Amino acid sequence: MQDSEWRIKVLKEVQQIPDAKLAQLYEIIHGFRLSSETNSHNPAIVQFAGCWSDMSDEAYGEFSDEIIIRRQQAFSQRRNRETSID
Repeated sequence: MQDSEWRIKVLKEVQQIPDAKLAQLYEIIHGFRLSSETNSHNPAIVQFAGCWSDMSDEAYGEFSDEIIIRRQQAFSQRRNRETSID
C-alpha cells in the first residue's frame, strides 16, 4: 500500500472518533509524530514503556483528561507571568 493510501485510511478512521476522545487522540498522534522526528534515543523514557498497560480504559481516560487540564493550567500561569510587568 502506498503512503497516500495509508494517509486516507488513517484520516477516515480519525473522522469516526467521537468528539469527546479527540483530545486524547491528539496527544497520542502528536507524541508519535514528535518521537518519529527525533533521532535521539532516550533510555530514561523507555523504562516506562507499558507501565499503564494494566490500567482500565476508564482510569486511563480520567488520567489523560487530568494531564490535559494540568498542562493547560500550568501553561496559562506561565503565560501570565511572562507577560506581566511587575
